[in-house]
Amino acid sequence: MTAIDMTLGDRLTLKQLSHALQNGFSPIVEVESMDGIYKVRFHHANGVSDLCNSEGHVSTFMGTGEIRDALGQLGLKHGVLTFADQCGDEMIGVEGKAITPDEMLTYGTRISFR
Repeated sequence: MTAIDMTLGDRLTLKQLSHALQNGFSPIVEVESMDGIYKVRFHHANGVSDLCNSEGHVSTFMGTGEIRDALGQLGLKHGVLTFADQCGDEMIGVEGKAITPDEMLTYGTRISFR
C-alpha cells in the first residue's frame, strides 16, 4: 500500500485523482452501468472511492466515451465495466441472489481508456 492510499477518502475529484496518480496511486477502476448512466469507482488498498465533482456529488456520465476521455488524459489505461445488479424478477416470481462487489469486478468486462 502506498502512502497516498491512506489519505484518500470515499470521494475523489479529477484533480485529487491526478495528484494521487502522480504519487503512486494505482487503483482498480470500476465503471458501473446503471441502465445507461455510468459512475466511476476506484478500488484501492484503503477502500473504495467514488469519482465526484468539486461540490462532492458523485459524478454520473451518459456514456463511456466521456469517462474514457477524462481518465485516459490522466494516464489510466483500463478499467472494469460492471452492471448494477438485477438478480431476479418479482413480476414472475423469479428469485435471485445478489452478487458481491468482488464478484462484480471479477466477472465484469475489461474496457480501455485509450
